[in-house]
Amino acid sequence: MEHNTSNTALLVMDMQAGIVAMLPEAATIVINTAKAIAKARDQKIPVIYVVVGFRQGSPEISMNNKSFAASKERFESVDMAEFVKIHEDLKPNNDEVVVTKRRFSAFTGSDLEVVLRAYGAQHLVLTGISTSGVVLSTLREAADKDYRLTVLADCCADGDAEVHQVLTTKVFPRQADVLTVEEW
Repeated sequence: MEHNTSNTALLVMDMQAGIVAMLPEAATIVINTAKAIAKARDQKIPVIYVVVGFRQGSPEISMNNKSFAASKERFESVDMAEFVKIHEDLKPNNDEVVVTKRRFSAFTGSDLEVVLRAYGAQHLVLTGISTSGVVLSTLREAADKDYRLTVLADCCADGDAEVHQVLTTKVFPRQADVLTVEEW
């Protein structure tokens, strides 16, 4: 499959050490994502890292937000500088951008769109944890913003394997090309 790489960006989302550690098959997604990062760098495709994080005390978390409110108390005692650290095997180069988001979508509460415009990106290649969280939310919002999308299914993971399967085989193909890192 031919890919125009001049307007493409690879998004490596929520690959934080603590989040990766919660996955049963963490080694596989780390290896596959490292391959995607190497391929992007090799082809001069910008690699943009997205992390979820909050200010100390998590003032950004509303008690109206069911998903995040449940963790607000736990986040209040977390060292955010430690929490946002990207997995050791996927570390960004010094010239690569790390964007901090405040919700599931990579766009929410971040300057991702400003960075994408600066790169001239119109095609986003998505990787991340979790498939039903950051990948789904970012894919939906990016599709609504008219980005061309590719999801690297084996560079995404979810706590629920069945949910990952349904999203990558039935839901995502309606809005994105779904490939493996090898096919990409």
